[in-house]
Amino acid sequence: MNKTLRNPWTYVLFMLPLFVLYAMFFIYPMISAFATGFMKWNGLTEPRFNGLTNFKHAFHDDKFWNAVLNNGKFILFSVFVQVPIIIFFSLLISNVKKLQGLYKTAVFIPSVMSTAVIGILWSFIYEPDIGLFNLVLAKIGLHPVMWLSDTHWAMFSILITNAWQWTGFYIVMVLAAILSIPREIDEAAIVDGASAFTRATRITVPLIMPIISVVIMLSIAGAMKAADIIIVMTDGGPGGVTDVMATYLIKYGITNAKYGYGNSIGVLIFVFSLILTALYQVLIARRVERVEY
Repeated sequence: MNKTLRNPWTYVLFMLPLFVLYAMFFIYPMISAFATGFMKWNGLTEPRFNGLTNFKHAFHDDKFWNAVLNNGKFILFSVFVQVPIIIFFSLLISNVKKLQGLYKTAVFIPSVMSTAVIGILWSFIYEPDIGLFNLVLAKIGLHPVMWLSDTHWAMFSILITNAWQWTGFYIVMVLAAILSIPREIDEAAIVDGASAFTRATRITVPLIMPIISVVIMLSIAGAMKAADIIIVMTDGGPGGVTDVMATYLIKYGITNAKYGYGNSIGVLIFVFSLILTALYQVLIARRVERVEY
């Protein structure tokens, strides 16, 4: 047995199925998408090379840039609104003495629910006549809002729903980092007379900055691939104001059988995501030092 484990070919044999599946379902589709992104192809006829035509079409399409802008809104909302809320509630739950497990489970439940279920649930909440939000507005004497059909509110409504779904997942991650901090550090700060706010801002948050950095990067990556919640709730409407790059790809690439153009959009999503994550790693993530207690 020991002789077998010392043989490097043993590990190759065990890892070979993984590499085969990875090549079949990731490497090959990615290479194929890159190749057909430079072609005119409707899925039936023979693909015909057309150079950068697909990319030029995208760059000159206002609807594509509107989709890019909406992805930017997802990123900004995630980083500057959702992340502070995640940190705030993580700090609150970490200081709960009783039923802490219940609170962690409660905030995590939306993350394991189907996006379709969440989209339908929040569509009822946003319903103009009997939706919860409009009932509250009516109680305080305000006019109802067409949350998902008003061009001024549709994108904001989707951002709220998406944040509600994933905030709990990130709270659990940050909470795990907070609870791993040795209690002696907090107790020493209490002895020195530090208030709860001071301990949170001067001790806890700096110590969990590495995991916060991971949360931010995951939020950026999630914002770049957002599509399912939009498809369920608005399908890009009204008038395309809630389209993101992924829904734009589906609507103008796959649905219209312009697979070459659709793959070029997929390539652009990959390139934009790569640039954003690389910039974040170089400009911000590398400055966050690894914390050792």
